[in-house]
Amino acid sequence: MPVPAPNLYPPFNIVRLSHVELVVTDLAKSRAFYVDTLGLQVTDEDSEAIYLRAMEERGHHCIVLRKGQTAQARDLGFKLYDDASLDAAEAFFREKGLPVEWVDRPYQSRTFRTRDPHGIPLEFYVKMDRLPPIHQQYALYRGVKPLRIDHFNVFSPDVDESVAFYNDLGFRVTEYTEDEETGRLWAAWTHRKGGVHDIAFTNGTGPRLHHTAFWVPTPLNIIDLLDLMATTGWVDNIERGPGRHGISNAFFLYVRDPDGHRIEIYCSDYQTVDPDLEPIKWDLKDPQRQTLWGAPAPRSWFEEGSLFEGITPRASALAAQPIIAP
Repeated sequence: MPVPAPNLYPPFNIVRLSHVELVVTDLAKSRAFYVDTLGLQVTDEDSEAIYLRAMEERGHHCIVLRKGQTAQARDLGFKLYDDASLDAAEAFFREKGLPVEWVDRPYQSRTFRTRDPHGIPLEFYVKMDRLPPIHQQYALYRGVKPLRIDHFNVFSPDVDESVAFYNDLGFRVTEYTEDEETGRLWAAWTHRKGGVHDIAFTNGTGPRLHHTAFWVPTPLNIIDLLDLMATTGWVDNIERGPGRHGISNAFFLYVRDPDGHRIEIYCSDYQTVDPDLEPIKWDLKDPQRQTLWGAPAPRSWFEEGSLFEGITPRASALAAQPIIAP
């Protein structure tokens, strides 16, 4: 199916992705990974949850680690432009027959939860508590020196349907992979904030969260993280990379947290702010789409992901499969 024309005037204005909540089984181990190793900053914590932000972020948090019995992902959060957009978003999801629940969230203004047609839990708000800037407090920089949350990637059982729905929300496709035999989308990268993506969709059993990505200053920060993980007991948590993607042109590394949640460390992609920017098409059989250079992705990267709380994934509609490392 063809990529839809961009919807430049959606019914409400999504500014960008904002945050994600992950359920973890051991807060101390997760803190050692996200804070002591990756270098995210703690903005609040207690016996049940840890709130974190990256170095350039002014909002209170970009990731929440919440203690639970079973590791899973909760809501993907998005910031809206104003209260009028929030009310319009509520009306949009109700008109689609999707559930809307107004919820109280610490450090956020009015917030509602909903889901997309495949079941991905979504959260929308306008304002989050602002914190003083710390991007020039260089003594705080640790680990991979994460600057900001960059994107989500989710497994979708039908990428064409996902792209069509998020196009209605104003997400624009920057790059996509098409299966030439069926003409269907195998993956697509869509954005609001002017990067390559705020949320990407990959064909697979879903919905499941494939990864959450953080932007870092340079590829050398990724090399530093690899040295740190290799000498502090985290070497087995390195899943894929370093390397460079064909899609997005990003220098990347994929690591797994103590519960298996996948985190991408990411830099060097490009701007996509022009509203008439044409998306880049890739053939599924082109191995450079996933790895311009570097080792091919392992099987786990294609098959494993975090379950969303309360959502039962279903098998993908498209059986096509790219190259997998032996």
